[in-house]
Amino acid sequence: MTRIALDPFVADLDGESAALRAAGPLAEVELPGGVHCYAVTHHAEARQLLTDSRIVKDINVWGAWQRGEIPMDWPLIGLANPGRSMLTVDGADHRRLRTLVAQALTVKRVERLRAGIEALTAASLDRLAALPEGERVDLKAEFAYPLPMNVISELMGVDAADHPRLKELFEKFFSTQTPPEEVPQMMADLGALFTKIVDAKRAEPGDDLTSALIEASEDGDHLSNEEIVNTLQLIIAAGHETTISLIVNAVVALQTHPEQRKQVLSGEVPWENVIEETLRWNTPTSHVLIRFATEDVQVGDKVLPKGEALIVSFGALGRDERQHGPTAGEFDVTRSPNRHIAFGHGPHVCPGAALSRLEAGVALPALYERFPDLELAVPAAELRNKPIVTQNDLFELPVELG
Repeated sequence: MTRIALDPFVADLDGESAALRAAGPLAEVELPGGVHCYAVTHHAEARQLLTDSRIVKDINVWGAWQRGEIPMDWPLIGLANPGRSMLTVDGADHRRLRTLVAQALTVKRVERLRAGIEALTAASLDRLAALPEGERVDLKAEFAYPLPMNVISELMGVDAADHPRLKELFEKFFSTQTPPEEVPQMMADLGALFTKIVDAKRAEPGDDLTSALIEASEDGDHLSNEEIVNTLQLIIAAGHETTISLIVNAVVALQTHPEQRKQVLSGEVPWENVIEETLRWNTPTSHVLIRFATEDVQVGDKVLPKGEALIVSFGALGRDERQHGPTAGEFDVTRSPNRHIAFGHGPHVCPGAALSRLEAGVALPALYERFPDLELAVPAAELRNKPIVTQNDLFELPVELG
């Protein structure tokens, strides 16, 4: 099996995803830092493996980890071993940790956040409208980032004063370019910041999910302080990064497909279609780290060996022709059906999917209603991905508002 090295600079994500798909449903890959693992790259096999009880999140199953081959200063260590939370356990422990979060993020409860999201969106658009006419704007920094960060912070009870430090630390947390000597301190700083937030909520509870987790732990659900801290970190990280990329990628897709943009802005095609097709075609999450095989698992005509690590390559399987037909590589807002798994599948499916969809569903139509003549300020081919193996994330999105 030919090993495919994932590019730490993410210079050509589409080309890399195509190579992974061509390698078959199970591809042998090398993560930045020389770490070997396998990737599932086809839709049907991904669904199968994401519900296979032999594929677990316990890092102690990983043979390379047991043998001491994974250094603690590996830039991606925080994604492979982020501490005990609903992301890293299975079975009853996973259900216990996930239940409160899932209850807080049901479609019905998330819909109650709509008015607040609409207000935040309007305030961001007002700031953009107040800029000098003709000024180039980084739409990612000025619009796509603040909205999900403010929404998830309000939901979790995180003070806006902590946002600059969170942004700085998460940049290092996700990047493959973080110097190894800085990794241990970065992880310690993230842990300290979220511990401070939890301690503050323990002293003064509020109407937020962090306070609810603390209350549940005191009422008999037996969440440890480590589990609360790590769950908070997980939700904040996942709750803003995915939505930023969803908004940014949708704008790029519409701007590079003017006829489809016209269909959407005229009302001929609903915004829901834009969101779902963006999630499939240019998914916010390129690869999810990392699961481990407790025994040999057959995947097509190949075998995922016992003790090996598995990543899910959403960027590859989103354009799988076996699932989405011969036009899988094309952006098409009229695609039907559109059965992607951009938010995962099985017991670890993202509990924040409804929130992310709602935020994009509010932000995108409001943006184009206010600025229907918005244009990219540079050719799409010049937009550059950040060096993040897990996120399909641009450095910036320069636009002219019109």
